[in-house]
Amino acid sequence: MKMKKMLVFLAALLFSSAVSVVAQENQLTAKEKKEGWVLLFNGKNLDGWTSVGKDVPPAFGWEIEDGVMTVRKHDGKRGGDIITREQYSDFDLKVDFRITKGANSGIKYFFTKYEKGGWLGLEYQIMDDENHPDGKLGRDGNRLEGGLYDMFPTSAKQVNPIGEWNQARIVAKGSKVTHYLNGKKILTFDRSSQLYKETWQLSKYKNCQPMFGDVEKGHILLQDHGEVVSFKNIKIRKLK
Repeated sequence: MKMKKMLVFLAALLFSSAVSVVAQENQLTAKEKKEGWVLLFNGKNLDGWTSVGKDVPPAFGWEIEDGVMTVRKHDGKRGGDIITREQYSDFDLKVDFRITKGANSGIKYFFTKYEKGGWLGLEYQIMDDENHPDGKLGRDGNRLEGGLYDMFPTSAKQVNPIGEWNQARIVAKGSKVTHYLNGKKILTFDRSSQLYKETWQLSKYKNCQPMFGDVEKGHILLQDHGEVVSFKNIKIRKLK
């Protein structure tokens, strides 16, 4: 009888823990709030997001269900990228993402309008490295997941399988930027370094002015590349 009660107690405890985990989606802990984190996605709608050059988000293409934001084509058409209303300078950004087979997307930051080149931003690449053709292009793997798109590749990384969640993290402080994937640092670069300037001149952004990435602040952008990609737990904190 005691054993049965113990099993019932353990089952209830496990159920309670599972509910607790689910309840934390798109929410901040007391510790995170104290550290200055804020949610960029409330799990319900696109409040706080707009379209490039507009004051409202796309009319279609971005679906929200069970606390997950998913971008997909509608009747064969893209809805378009979404960007934050606010701009950020020094920041720590975390985004959970899930891709489908052959998908391509990205998280752009310091996204702003250049004097020459139009709207641009540094891009944390999100992609199915094995099945999307863009992964075979570029130089030395600089278009693969987690890298700075068309600029710098990553070091060794651990990517969860297609259909499972991964976490991107981008930390920008001054001219230094670091990319993380699933908690592991995979890339660090300095926007003021000679290496960065030389790499910029080898990239598709070589003709933009001022130098690509040489901006003080910009929006955060989630890319609609035409494939199905999902996002949740999007949070940011400003660094001092």
